[in-house]
Amino acid sequence: MKATVFGKTALVASLLLAGSAQAQDVVRLGNLKFAHYGAVSYIKEIAPKCGIKVDEKVFAKGLDVMQAIIAGELDVGTTASEAAISGRASGAPIYVVAGFAKGGARLVARPDEKIKSVRDLKGKKVGVTRGGIQEVLLMAELNKYGMTADTAPGKDVQLIYLAYADLNQALLGKNIDAMMQSEPQSSQAINKGFGVEVIKPYDTPIGEPVRTMVMTEKFYNTQRPLAEKFMKCFVQSTKTFLDNPALAEKYVRDVVFKGQISSDDYRDALGNSMFSYDVTPEHIQVTTDLMVKTGVGKMAKPPVAKDWVKTDLLDEAKKSLNIK
Repeated sequence: MKATVFGKTALVASLLLAGSAQAQDVVRLGNLKFAHYGAVSYIKEIAPKCGIKVDEKVFAKGLDVMQAIIAGELDVGTTASEAAISGRASGAPIYVVAGFAKGGARLVARPDEKIKSVRDLKGKKVGVTRGGIQEVLLMAELNKYGMTADTAPGKDVQLIYLAYADLNQALLGKNIDAMMQSEPQSSQAINKGFGVEVIKPYDTPIGEPVRTMVMTEKFYNTQRPLAEKFMKCFVQSTKTFLDNPALAEKYVRDVVFKGQISSDDYRDALGNSMFSYDVTPEHIQVTTDLMVKTGVGKMAKPPVAKDWVKTDLLDEAKKSLNIK
């Protein structure tokens, strides 16, 4: 009788341990639905080969990812740098651990408006998503030419805040004159003929904005082996997309966008937002300083980049896979 009881107890204990180990191998990932976020989505497809499981949740914007991190719902999140910076300033317990894409923004205008430069935006309505890196880039461009902007009429530019998904429709419907838009939406507007490129806004101190991968401090500090596996999987996924563009296009178009974007849209988008691995404290600091200067994010205490940009996991993963 005792042996039977002991046997049952041992079985229950082993099942609990197995369940616990399995639970620890799950990484909760927050991601966005953009072409240049595709390699991050692909991590979940190869995760079993990396010895992990990735539970991906897709959000509308980077600030939503930050809220989910603060709520304890995610271990890793992807977003443009400004959302990570604003999140950290608001108390989100995160580290920037990689940069998975760069670029990904474009100033697009209605063809009938004959807007050829940033200066031509004077007196125009310009659509942008509030709090996005596109807003930071728009304000940086306007600041460069000494131009002012507000949601109320009277400044050089009237800002119209809209979600990414609504900007193209507003431009098509002539409710705005121009927009600072992400990819692939900006490429779609151009390819469908209701938008023309004015500039790729990379001539400010920010340069090409880096999209950041962030990790919670708890995950980074207390689940190091799992964090290492995840980062290695991210590097493998990105290398796969860089080495096999046809696979990358098929995955993003068929799986991420479910056939909603054309091959031209995808290729134009990736021409303006290539997959990458890296990020530097210097880039995050420049972005932070420009956010403070232009008032985007309105941070009471801007974070200092060197305190929370930690690329050691990335460096180790790249080294183990012989990637420079």
